[in-house]
Amino acid sequence: MSGDLLTVEGLKTWFPTPNGTIKAVDGVDLRLTRGQILGLVGESGSGKSITGFSLLGLVDPPGQVVDGVISFHGEDLRTATPDRLRSLRGNRIAMIFQDPMMTLNPVLKIATQMIETVLAHKKVSHAEARAMSVAALARVGIPNPEERIDAYPHQFSGGMRQRVAIAIALLHQPDLIIADEPTTALDVTIQSQILAEMQKLTAEMGLAMIWISHDLGVVAALADNIAVMYAGRIVERGTVDEVLDNPRHPYTRGLIGSTPMANDRGQPLRQIPGAAPPPLNRPKGCPFRPRCAHATEACLTEPAETVAASGHMWRCFNPQGDAE
Repeated sequence: MSGDLLTVEGLKTWFPTPNGTIKAVDGVDLRLTRGQILGLVGESGSGKSITGFSLLGLVDPPGQVVDGVISFHGEDLRTATPDRLRSLRGNRIAMIFQDPMMTLNPVLKIATQMIETVLAHKKVSHAEARAMSVAALARVGIPNPEERIDAYPHQFSGGMRQRVAIAIALLHQPDLIIADEPTTALDVTIQSQILAEMQKLTAEMGLAMIWISHDLGVVAALADNIAVMYAGRIVERGTVDEVLDNPRHPYTRGLIGSTPMANDRGQPLRQIPGAAPPPLNRPKGCPFRPRCAHATEACLTEPAETVAASGHMWRCFNPQGDAE
């Protein structure tokens, strides 16, 4: 395990409310090595984004990480001081948000924002910081970066703004990037270009990436491994081929069946019945039980992890598919 860049064990992020505690993330385990892309998938409200924010210490009060280990290069980030976390964010660990305007200040030129980002972590001259920024824009495919760097965010298209956000994340050649659905709002052509660019950059720079998404098609094209999340927990995890070709958890099978490519042309999509349970009223035992066609009395208790010899993991008393 010494080769792991990131190790997350038993991560729990809870939000106390007057009506009870919302267990947004409730015991998540993840492992990531350098050069690897992990796809974290699930419906809205499953805890994907909060998991990403928890890794960076960006959970707003009253939410807090109440338990677990977040080990980055062997350093437990849960015990890191605020100053230490600030030195890591944007430097060794970077985040790309779904909306690039969460990254970009609309009243400042791109040059100002990128140069400030460089100077926050490196003792270089203003000219050197600008040169690094121009090189980062060129790396993500911004045309005429020497001129475009002096533009304002509103002078870029949505796809170009997202490329700028990615360039800012790559400025310090981080070891880990957490990408929170950064291509959701983009058209298919721009999305495809950015996915290809991210794959290329990950391979060239040897960085690791967690790609948070609800789109299995995107994750299938991009990631090496997949972790499927439901109601705050990982319910299935493995390589892309293992999980998509032989899904064991009924929820994973439901997600795959809900995609257009898995349905006959002209036929209705095979939807997962019902909706995700409200965070303050999750069912006893397996949280997917009320929506599952294969639920039995055993599902009234919490299923433990089953791990195949290949490392393919699932949490289910009645796994589907072929035994490994």
